[in-house]
Amino acid sequence: MLQDIEKSNLNISEDLILKIGIHRGPSIVVTLNDRLDYFGQTVNIAARVQGLAGANEIFVSSDAYNYPGVDKVLDNYEVSSEHTNIRGVSE
Repeated sequence: MLQDIEKSNLNISEDLILKIGIHRGPSIVVTLNDRLDYFGQTVNIAARVQGLAGANEIFVSSDAYNYPGVDKVLDNYEVSSEHTNIRGVSE
């Protein structure tokens, strides 16, 4: 996605900046106004993980990173690790 945004930015006057946060876990899904919407602690954590990312960064929670196969997908990318506390989350 970041590579596609970078290419797209070549054709527009004001750059689109993407900040991505990825987390995994259960959530509640409902249909509102003919659209799916997601609720629950997993969604809240994903939003907070996204809030940690800077412009053109992807932050991934340890729950998502440790999911089988994710490490192989990320082999060709520079990945750094840091531990941080997320507001409202005890673990």
